[in-house]
Amino acid sequence: MRTRVLAGLVSGFIALFLNPLLALGDAPQKIQDNSFLIEEAYNQERGVVQHIQTYQYLHKAKTWLYTFTQEWPVPGQTHQLSYTIPVDHLNDGGSTGIGDVALNYRYQLIMKEHLAVAPRFSVLLPTGDYKKGLGNGAVGYQTNLPVSVELSDSWVTHWNAGATFTPGAEGASGIHADTRGYNLGASIIWLTSENFNILTEALWSSVESVNLDGTKTGQSSFFINPGVRFAINKPSGLQIVPGFSFPIGIGSSYREYGMFLYLSFEHPLF
Repeated sequence: MRTRVLAGLVSGFIALFLNPLLALGDAPQKIQDNSFLIEEAYNQERGVVQHIQTYQYLHKAKTWLYTFTQEWPVPGQTHQLSYTIPVDHLNDGGSTGIGDVALNYRYQLIMKEHLAVAPRFSVLLPTGDYKKGLGNGAVGYQTNLPVSVELSDSWVTHWNAGATFTPGAEGASGIHADTRGYNLGASIIWLTSENFNILTEALWSSVESVNLDGTKTGQSSFFINPGVRFAINKPSGLQIVPGFSFPIGIGSSYREYGMFLYLSFEHPLF
């Protein structure tokens, strides 16, 4: 029943928006955003800044996560700086607050016609309250390797592999331990037009947390995430990209499901 409902919602959205969006015609550039749960390997172009908001809700866990990300070219596409501010709500204890803020640097290693590679390094600041489960209580370090491949004019795929290391992460009892996390994922995007995309993602992740006695517990998740996004291009150069998807848990995340909302504003600095 749940699968039929989700399929019906996606089909209804496509039926409602596909025809008018296709009528918008070709835009000067394709949509090159983070494809929701997966990071795409395209740095910001010179003089263009992007503001990204996301909201994810998981039904079974009763948790939600809001993030705000701002990306800046420094000064051109080769180097990019950004930051991400998360706000978490945890059903366990009902805690809500700012999580660990990420400061990100990404290098455009390859940017060819059909291939892009942009490794990222991030520092995770201990801004979240570890006593409430909103942070790790220590500075963390994260790497991710996004690879984007244009298979044809209509199909693009993106691949991610990353790791997180937090030395001296603090548990709720005040005990410290080193924690590690890993992520693997991929997405396939169908460019029905340059303004409208249908996508499906797969993301596996594993994280460790510190228990009251100082031991560590590992927890993994695996989600399939079908969704859509579209672009609204303004004469001023502003590109607005709304989108949404329906994360569906499989394997260790079986019976979990939810929704994901995405909104991006990209525009010239001057």
